[in-house]
Amino acid sequence: MAFNFGAAAGTGAANPTGAFGGFGTTTTTAAPAFSFSAPTNTGTGGLFGATQNKGFGFGTSFGTGTGTGLGTGLGTGLGFGGFGTQQQQTTLGSGLFSQPTQTPAQSNQLINTASALSAPTLLGDERDAILAKWNQLQAFWGTGKGYFNNNIAPVEFTQENPFCRFKAVGYSLMPNNKDEDGLVVLVFNRKETDIRSQQQQLVESLHKILGGNQTLTVNIEGVKTMPDDQTEVIIYVVERSPNGTSRRVPATTLYAHFEQANIKSSLQQLGVSLSMARTELSPAQVKQLLQNPPAGVDPIIWEQAKVDNPDPDKLIPVPMVGFKELLRRLKVQDQMTKQHQTRLDIISEDISELQKNQTTTMAKIAQYKRKLMALSHRTLQVLIKQEIQRKSGYAIQADEEQLRVQLDTIQCELNAPTQFKGRLNELMSQIRMQNHFGAVRAEERYYIDADLLREIKQHLKQQQEGLSHLISIIKDDLEDIKLIEHGLNETIPIRGGVFS
Repeated sequence: MAFNFGAAAGTGAANPTGAFGGFGTTTTTAAPAFSFSAPTNTGTGGLFGATQNKGFGFGTSFGTGTGTGLGTGLGTGLGFGGFGTQQQQTTLGSGLFSQPTQTPAQSNQLINTASALSAPTLLGDERDAILAKWNQLQAFWGTGKGYFNNNIAPVEFTQENPFCRFKAVGYSLMPNNKDEDGLVVLVFNRKETDIRSQQQQLVESLHKILGGNQTLTVNIEGVKTMPDDQTEVIIYVVERSPNGTSRRVPATTLYAHFEQANIKSSLQQLGVSLSMARTELSPAQVKQLLQNPPAGVDPIIWEQAKVDNPDPDKLIPVPMVGFKELLRRLKVQDQMTKQHQTRLDIISEDISELQKNQTTTMAKIAQYKRKLMALSHRTLQVLIKQEIQRKSGYAIQADEEQLRVQLDTIQCELNAPTQFKGRLNELMSQIRMQNHFGAVRAEERYYIDADLLREIKQHLKQQQEGLSHLISIIKDDLEDIKLIEHGLNETIPIRGGVFS
């Protein structure tokens, strides 16, 4: 009961950068003592005494997300193949995907950790309970030393300990490159502009590191900016045989060569901080990785992360531990957002240029259509004159007579008053009237100078104010007249009664 982690389930946001990365959410049920949920401890015994623990419930504090990732660029940007920088892809079969056996030293470490968190005997009085709470706080944070016995060395708390609360499970994009592609990633502690400006010198330096063999050619597949002024360079090496054929050096072979002590020191002198082979994981490796939860991650959380995987064929759950990983992830996401924005700006400029080209092309097409029509008319006139000259002196043939009859028939139909002739005359007259009215309207346009227009407005405004003042005076006079009439009407009957 003292070390139950509770039933926790974690879903992670996309961690396209590889390594152990990805903050997610964990939904938990209440559990006694050390729980990944926000625990409350109402008992009088246990590890927290008679107090409530409200300060370390970080199970849902790192956001939610889906495993869509940020694209393949980030998915393999920081060493997904080895899931960390300590173990690279050459040891996938032995160290990374194998479940470590629990040695007696590890068992003693777990027992010492439990003693430091629950029942330290360092001082032998009530202060040991305060020390236990302090050790619990250090374990939650994943830092510090837990003192629990005078005769035993203190326990070193790291973020990998099972009680660290700053953990989540995210998803990382699995690489899909074959070993035959020969792609190897080199991370330089230099800016992208420096790498691109000295790309040829870099290729020559890498060729010298490979021994200067004339049958080998170093090629750069791509260059990408990374956070903290780092640059990722993807290379491959082509080997040419004496018979003229060529092939790419496998990625694992090239990576193993770069991992040799003397070669690695030469790469470090060039500014290389990390190298990795970009190859896909075999189904057996993926299966073994999914079956074995990483160190410090509760199996229930790991199983829930596998269930919540939005795309099991492309994404794989990976643990995320500590704020440094969160900061690295944030920087990578900002960097990728800037790259996406840059690409969108380029696409927008290309679209604007295409729209301009389309407008120019449409105008040229209309111009060429008019030119084609004019040339067609000229060609027809030339053909008519040529045909007249060719047939001069010959009698009218039967087909020509037939065409003449058809033309006369069409001419009669056009000249009929109620047929096309009248309609055409009516349309022509309407067109002439519209052109005439349009010309008249165009001629009747007047333009007034801005200063003169301002003076006219000022004058009209003054006239309006004068009229308003005159109207107010007339209204006042009318009120006075009504008052006089009312007074006269009241005095006349009184005088009549007096004189009667």
